[in-house]
Amino acid sequence: MKEFTNSLPGMSLPTEAKMAFAFAVRLHFTRVQNIPDMPSGAGRGAVYVDSGTIEGPMLNGRVVPNSGGDYALFRPDDVLTTDARYMLEADDGTLILLHNRGYLWGRTPDVMPRIRDWIFNGGPEVPHSEYYLRSSPTFEVSSGKYDWLMRYIFLGIGERMQDGNIIRYFALL
Repeated sequence: MKEFTNSLPGMSLPTEAKMAFAFAVRLHFTRVQNIPDMPSGAGRGAVYVDSGTIEGPMLNGRVVPNSGGDYALFRPDDVLTTDARYMLEADDGTLILLHNRGYLWGRTPDVMPRIRDWIFNGGPEVPHSEYYLRSSPTFEVSSGKYDWLMRYIFLGIGERMQDGNIIRYFALL
């Protein structure tokens, strides 16, 4: 059995969670498809990853173009649930599959319509403070330098951009 060396310093206590910033992923996606008005009252959207970068203290590299996308469910309660899969490539060429699930919702009822107007119609930008964009990713990677990604629980805090997202990933220690 392979010996595991702890990659991240620190430790959460039973009464206090501690997190460490690992890296940020900047995604660019411009291709969008939608299935509106499904019988359930929801809609399904798809955005496909065109490009992206990875920067941080624990991982650097790029998002592999056209390696996947996000297949969001637009719920009738104006919550968007994300379900994204795409490939990351570390600077040394190591491939990492990222599977991201999460939520985007407005802190007030007018926010989600304003986000749609911003993204699809060129309306005014919606500040990060007005919405909640969080994700819970998992990773798949070969044994080696980056297999620590398959040993930690991560939390992603997202920021919506005109042409994509920036998601900052924190490891729960």
